[in-house]
Amino acid sequence: METLISLVNKIQRACTALGDHGEDNALPTLWESLPSIAVVGGQSSGKSSVLESIVGKDFLPRGAGIVTRRPLVLQLHKIDEGREYAEFMHLPRKKFTDFAAVRKEIADETDRETGRSKQISSVPIHLSIFSPNVVNLTLVDLPGLTKVAVEGQHESIVHDIENMVRSFIEKPNCIILAISPANQDLATSDAIKISREVDPRGERTFGVLTKIDLMDKGTDAVDILEGKSYKLQFPWIGVVNRSQADINKSVDMIAARRREREYFQTSPEYGHLASRMGSEHLGKLLSKHLEQVIKSRIPGLQSLISKTINELETELSRLGRPVATDAGGKLYMIMEICRSFDQIFKEHLDGTRSGGDKIYNVFDNQLPAALKRLQFDKHLSMDNVRKLITEADGYQPHLIAPEQGYRRLIESTLVTIRGPAESAVDAVHAILKDLVHKSISETMELKQYPTLRVEVSAAAVDSLDRMKEESKKATLQLVDMESSYLTVEFFRKLPQDAEKGGNPTHSIFDRYNDSYLRRIGSNVLAYVNMVCASLRNSIPKSVVYCQVREAKRCLLDYFFAELGKKETRQLSSLLDEDPAVMQRRTSLGKRLELYRSAQADIDAVTWG
Repeated sequence: METLISLVNKIQRACTALGDHGEDNALPTLWESLPSIAVVGGQSSGKSSVLESIVGKDFLPRGAGIVTRRPLVLQLHKIDEGREYAEFMHLPRKKFTDFAAVRKEIADETDRETGRSKQISSVPIHLSIFSPNVVNLTLVDLPGLTKVAVEGQHESIVHDIENMVRSFIEKPNCIILAISPANQDLATSDAIKISREVDPRGERTFGVLTKIDLMDKGTDAVDILEGKSYKLQFPWIGVVNRSQADINKSVDMIAARRREREYFQTSPEYGHLASRMGSEHLGKLLSKHLEQVIKSRIPGLQSLISKTINELETELSRLGRPVATDAGGKLYMIMEICRSFDQIFKEHLDGTRSGGDKIYNVFDNQLPAALKRLQFDKHLSMDNVRKLITEADGYQPHLIAPEQGYRRLIESTLVTIRGPAESAVDAVHAILKDLVHKSISETMELKQYPTLRVEVSAAAVDSLDRMKEESKKATLQLVDMESSYLTVEFFRKLPQDAEKGGNPTHSIFDRYNDSYLRRIGSNVLAYVNMVCASLRNSIPKSVVYCQVREAKRCLLDYFFAELGKKETRQLSSLLDEDPAVMQRRTSLGKRLELYRSAQADIDAVTWG
């Protein structure tokens, strides 16, 4: 089971290295899910002495006022033999064999984080101690609870410390080691008061009673230690710390432990409790209990880690890849993003995504309706036919058939088809632009880079504008071609049709009577309707060929050509990702690395 405590120690150190102290709500925290033992007590409660007794070394800063101003994560590692030494996580390659130097480094590292203003910080200091005289155990020493701010501290320090302590011990995975002095009324104990607030049933609180040897004559702490005065789920443990005189004389901690054992064994009041009293017993009890808690939490911890890994991977995927550092990598990245956009645009046109069907609606509904609204029969009214026929004849009336009049009537009618043809081009252009903007918004990678998004959008719209002009030119040419060369076969059939039921010779004698002009208008209308039916089929082909096909084939070709000419600085400006997004991706990446490492470590221990 010792490997379980080592496992949690390793994960806690990794958490601290990556800034996970259980406070940053913007990122998943693993720290809060790890079982830990938090040491809580008021100033002068003997908290530091208890820790030093468990360790067997004099290593904690001492002095007046608030000495502990940052959480100290104390990880004890039992070694079989060798010299005792300590290591700080912030000084990974330095071993401390002089524990007076450890004390000084704790004070110095506290000042580095908080300055010399005597303020507090929740960023923990990690200290590992390797010794044959310790049990495998991890304790978190929290700042001592106080009722009055000392000189140089803000008045809020009392509440700040209380809030920090509460934030640690209110977590359900935190085991509370509540330190209270026996020579004070337990009802006024700061540790018991705050522990009761977060653990009212005492299910995860260990009570430690210090300074038993300093109680007034005629009084004892038997009722408390036997759980009669204040009951907790776990038995109370009494300890006898070194006196201030012992500390001043640097009395050996091992000798102090021996004296503590002798005190309880020879005491008439506490002799029957001696087997479960003392700092040595306290350390073993906490180590065993922490092992049991860790073991019970492993399945839930594995489940939480797996779930969080999936969530982190999903968010990192949403945030996209980090920006490449070299010019080639940047260019490749931009090209890949543009290809993603281009593929989405094509999917809209091909029907995989919605929107392409609107183009067909232009050809099947809008264009026919526009052509129908032209009302060729009104354009070929009797007055208009007479006017154009007589103007075409000039000073010499036609002899047989008014060919020039026919041509003018047909040309003046067909030219009106240019309007619907242009409208069809414009309508498809508007749809393509809308699909470009839709595709831009659906390309997740473009959301990362606002400048690139604007540039790609502008380049795509510019290409569509050029395609529109080419399409308009080609489509209007179809209309103009029908005007420039008439289908002769249509008119050759007219006399034959006339012989079947008409009187074609009538026009020779009276070229401008109503019947004759009505017949000319009818012939022109029939021809124009035939041409209109033909254009209704050919205009969509022209539009698709010049706009839709070209948009699918080379929408960003010009942009790519210009892209190849850009320098590294210009490419970087296109990939101007929001710094907040970059920071979050980095943080999430580190947090994911932490969780994967923790998962591998836990799996290795559980399988072992």
